[in-house]
Amino acid sequence: MQVLIVGGLGGQIGAASKIAMARGASVQLAESVTTALNILRAGKRIDLVMADITLDVGALINGLAAERISVPVVACGVGNDINGAVNAIKAGAQEYIPLPPEADLIAAIFEAVTEESHALIHRDPRMTETLRLAEQVARSTASILITGESGTGKEILCRFIHRKSSRAEKPFVAVNCAAIPENLLESELFGHEKGAFTGAQARRIGKFEEADGGTLLLDEISEMDVRLQAKLLRVIQEREIDRLGGNKPVKVDVRILATSNRNLEAYVQSGNFREDLYFRLNVVNLDIPSLRERPGDIPVLAEFFVRKYSEANDMPLRPISPLAIERLVHHYWRGNVRELENTMHRAVLIAGPGEIGPDAIMLSGGMPNVDAPQPAAFSPPPQAPGQAPAPSTPQGYGASGADPREIARSNAAAAAYNPSYVNAYRNGAPSSGGGYATPGGQGGYGQGYPHEAAPSHTGTPPATPAPNAPANGTTAAEPARPYGDAPDGGEDSGVISEHGSITAALVGRTVADVERDLIIDTLKHCFGNRTHAANILGISIRTLRNKLRQYTDEGANVPLPGNN
Repeated sequence: MQVLIVGGLGGQIGAASKIAMARGASVQLAESVTTALNILRAGKRIDLVMADITLDVGALINGLAAERISVPVVACGVGNDINGAVNAIKAGAQEYIPLPPEADLIAAIFEAVTEESHALIHRDPRMTETLRLAEQVARSTASILITGESGTGKEILCRFIHRKSSRAEKPFVAVNCAAIPENLLESELFGHEKGAFTGAQARRIGKFEEADGGTLLLDEISEMDVRLQAKLLRVIQEREIDRLGGNKPVKVDVRILATSNRNLEAYVQSGNFREDLYFRLNVVNLDIPSLRERPGDIPVLAEFFVRKYSEANDMPLRPISPLAIERLVHHYWRGNVRELENTMHRAVLIAGPGEIGPDAIMLSGGMPNVDAPQPAAFSPPPQAPGQAPAPSTPQGYGASGADPREIARSNAAAAAYNPSYVNAYRNGAPSSGGGYATPGGQGGYGQGYPHEAAPSHTGTPPATPAPNAPANGTTAAEPARPYGDAPDGGEDSGVISEHGSITAALVGRTVADVERDLIIDTLKHCFGNRTHAANILGISIRTLRNKLRQYTDEGANVPLPGNN
């Protein structure tokens, strides 16, 4: 670990340095915030910054943000300086270390910083095969193109490849080509000399030099401007870069990984991406299957996120009910793992004290997951004449009385997010559903679910009579009517379609109005996070921002930005 100590730490800099070096860290010293920023601009690998709170910690953190340098900052100060500690945390410091320093506390900080925060959770055979191939090619020097829908975990797979490569001890540097303005991306990648352009007050080492000897991830490379693609192609071929304003090339040794959520072959055909660069990057192509194509990963990922956000929000860990798991497995997951993470975070916050049930699984509208394994039919045992009907609870739920799925169908919250339940009720037809049970029928997911065992599917319950059915159990015949027609000749009040939209409510509205409401509602669903909303909507972040700016000018209530 590389540690940068900024300031004198109240005369305790020697003791802090000794503790850090005893824990295996290499230490650099900077007397001021300006010196620290210069060290970081020079591309020196720094894993942690320890800053004296007597300095302007806010200026240091703002400077890092302005330079787009991502490194954790912890503040250090005498134990009784409460105001200084509070101000440093408000400025953005992640932790506070009281002085004189304690070896165990510094060790805990180091452990937290170095802890692997990009866990790769999987169980589905399709994802297992993808990881097997990734590990097989990781130790090569070949460029790798990772493709897949937004939210499938492309960057996490890139970090996995880096960890398995011979460059694992060298830097891993990621650049989001879609998030950096076009006029700044060239400087970000290749660096610049002092005075190269207005605002270039000092030399800045680019990401290629920063990743020298290691791995450089070009995230969403399809968003890169075509003119910059030509310069990138030369860098890959010649293994050297030219800083902006520089007069001589700089040799670099970088293994390049690139990701895209587009069909790059089609993008090449449309003239938006250089064909020669595509072939340079696509030595090996790893395509990550969407979440709906690997349903075996859904329960284990859901449990992982429940644990994560239960701890983050200081809430008790609750199991996920079988019916909740069933709803998760059969959802379409347009936003993939990112959407699942948001869904489980929300479920942790709103679920009841006993378990996370279907009411807490608030899903966005979407097509059913046809790729998910479908449950087998459930048939009740035959009954003797005059014998009372057997309970309809399928095997595996371990409950007596009414089927919990039937209870959920009558629940307003569940019905609101499952169109088939609503339409079945309106049309007088029974709705079917599948079970996702824990082995042995013990409680919900997380109680009796063996970690390595594959989940079992139970069947659909027997059909229930339509509303107002005769008491003898027979159902009066009803003439068939076209899908969506209201019964009894009444006016259609907005039957929910298979895609989850209330079609009648849209009649008479313009496409622009519907698009505006869809974008704003998606943004609310993502708690204001522009990047996540753009991924779900399938548009670029630039397009989303332009539309939000337009809506704001028109007086619409646009949610404030969240964590992008």
